[in-house]
Amino acid sequence: MFKQQFTKEELIKDHEAWRKRFLAARNKEMIISGRKDAGSGNFVFHYNPETNELHMTSVTGKAVTFPRVVFPYGQEIVNKAVTEQIQCKNKKEYGKPISWSIEDHGEYYIIKCLVDVESNPYIHFSTSDGVIGVDCNYNHIAWTDVSKDGNFLESGKLLFSIEGKTSGQITKIIEAEAIALVDIAVRKKKPIVLEKLDTTLSKAGNNYGNKKANRMKSMFAYRKMIQAIQSRADKMGVAVIEVNPAFTSVSGKLKYMRKFGISIHQAAAFTIGRRGLGYKEKTPKVLKKYVPKDASHHWKHWSILDKKFLVRTHTLYHLFNVNQPYQEIDVFHPLLLEEEKRQLIKALAS
Repeated sequence: MFKQQFTKEELIKDHEAWRKRFLAARNKEMIISGRKDAGSGNFVFHYNPETNELHMTSVTGKAVTFPRVVFPYGQEIVNKAVTEQIQCKNKKEYGKPISWSIEDHGEYYIIKCLVDVESNPYIHFSTSDGVIGVDCNYNHIAWTDVSKDGNFLESGKLLFSIEGKTSGQITKIIEAEAIALVDIAVRKKKPIVLEKLDTTLSKAGNNYGNKKANRMKSMFAYRKMIQAIQSRADKMGVAVIEVNPAFTSVSGKLKYMRKFGISIHQAAAFTIGRRGLGYKEKTPKVLKKYVPKDASHHWKHWSILDKKFLVRTHTLYHLFNVNQPYQEIDVFHPLLLEEEKRQLIKALAS
């Protein structure tokens, strides 16, 4: 926005118009940190849990009231935090700060309440019955039910779309799917295993439209997915185990996708769940001869195989069967493109 006063023709001619836009953008969001010694946890904002009114008093003494401030998620947490702070007699020692954020979107405001929430002391960490493996994706959450022995039990997908949606809409969509996912874990009485957030963000982006905008939106979506799952799981007493998802998609698609008739993402969820249980993915015998003997670590095996099988994912259903260890790879399968056949023959020969 700052550079537009020098780069946009209409703003170069009208500096006052640029100034108004710049100030509007700069003042679009206001965050007021809480104070534990304040009556309602904040010297500027005061929330009434009974009337759902949020009162704001500026440093100049101007008062503003926001009516009907209701939170679709976490209303009881806000009410509890504000009520306990108001009733707290020794605020300097036992009080808790409550921060507030207001975003101006022209026709409406988005109001957020920021409070510290204690972890649920009754989290179910036991993996004695197995786990629910989870693979987060741009348009769905894939999950797989894994037994304590690392065997496949059941799998599914929670589909959604964030195309053309605002950040607020994306958040609501993802939170709804996070609730559905955690409900599965609650019903099966199993902890959730998912990929670490910092590694998940490397998957952000898709192949359609503005790549930079898509990457920003998908990074936001991935972050929201992980956070929403963790938040809902904590509330419902479900443990969340984080693992490094390195090569889970590769081992999943080459080893389990055809075997169980599932998608690559469901197969990845299966291997993520197995990794959470401490299992390693060994190379199946049908593929072992294509891995050099000096490649000791199993991740190295999958890295090599990933570079050799550069074909469209759905064709892997037809090239080999992991249950037939002495089968040859069908490099001439009719579903393969000529370029894929040439690449595959060359890669497997080397």
